[in-house]
Amino acid sequence: MTPRDGHHPDPTGDEAAEPGLVLLVWDAPNLDMGLGSILGGRPTAAYRPRFDALGRWLLGYTADLSRRTDDTLEAEASVFTNIVPGTSENVRPWVEALRNVGFAVFAKPKTSDDSDVDDDMLEHIDRRAESGRLAGVVVASADGQAFREPLEELAEDVPVTVLGFREHATWAVQHETIAFLDLEEIPGVFREPLPRISLDNLPDEGAWLQPLRPLSALLTSR
Repeated sequence: MTPRDGHHPDPTGDEAAEPGLVLLVWDAPNLDMGLGSILGGRPTAAYRPRFDALGRWLLGYTADLSRRTDDTLEAEASVFTNIVPGTSENVRPWVEALRNVGFAVFAKPKTSDDSDVDDDMLEHIDRRAESGRLAGVVVASADGQAFREPLEELAEDVPVTVLGFREHATWAVQHETIAFLDLEEIPGVFREPLPRISLDNLPDEGAWLQPLRPLSALLTSR
């Protein structure tokens, strides 16, 4: 990946006029899985992330980074998601709502276990890095593990932040060069506090920890 700091200005001055880019990518399948494991099932409206709140946070983060670096920066946000065949009508209102907030959406048919969007997200980050404008990267993923090595490489040159759930992204919480922010710490992203149970905060009477995926997935993952 080509860092922003390493590119050479256009001698005509045209490229120099372009602002730097703070890129946010949202891994919808992974975050849905992480949120479902916390809730023990599909989220209700009270527990669905509010992307307007996320967008305001990103704009504030970008403005703060711009002040600290004395660079002109702009934010770009995108959501990557899989569409299961036959569900497009159910998903369409959510996709349109994201676009109305100002998020781009990359949608890919979910036809097999290999048709996830991880590689598409990495390619998108790589293209923005190669543009020479990349000034910061924010990856929203429940665990972010699939992006660890590329993000560690990017973090040598630009600020990198992982948004996720601390229960699932221990590596990022403890990382020396990558920042971590729990999604629930962003004001307004969740309307209600998440019912979070982990091995570190078990109630005296005990608690159920729900499976991260259905048992039947064993039949299709061989």
